Amino acid sequence: MQATDPPTPPTGALTHFDAQGQAHMVDVASKDVTHRVALAQGYIEMEPATLQLVTSGTAKKGDVLGVARIAAIQAAKRTADLIPLCHPLPLTRVAVEFVVDALGARVECRAQVETLGRTGVEMEALTAVQIGLLTIYDMCKAVDRGMTITGVRVLEKHGGKSGSFVAATGGG
Repeated sequence: MQATDPPTPPTGALTHFDAQGQAHMVDVASKDVTHRVALAQGYIEMEPATLQLVTSGTAKKGDVLGVARIAAIQAAKRTADLIPLCHPLPLTRVAVEFVVDALGARVECRAQVETLGRTGVEMEALTAVQIGLLTIYDMCKAVDRGMTITGVRVLEKHGGKSGSFVAATGGG
């Protein structure tokens, strides 16, 4: 086995701490209002029979993906209530899409969130994905407690002074 170099620490400071190390909400007053967009994704893996229930609409609790879509949209709108230092934002758009992968026995959730504001919407997109996937879990847990949520990440972020971010391919 070869020795490896320790990982390189990220550059820059954590912005949610002041000079004394106390947590605080970042001051965004001096930032420009710009069109901000974030796209996030994640997956829920399940037994093929469970996926069949989801796609056929015969799950005991009804239209699983329809309910999960509404839950994801609501979650994006409530992100600041869930994450203590997150700014409440006036969202201009939340779009949630589910893609069924029958061969992989999983459902992908993608959420795109937009605003005109002084800070980004990555947290809102990630929250939407997580809650959408958790809603699927909740609605299907009676038949499949072994479901796994995986691959939750930001795929893209646009707007603001820091510019755009597009994740490397792969993941999930």
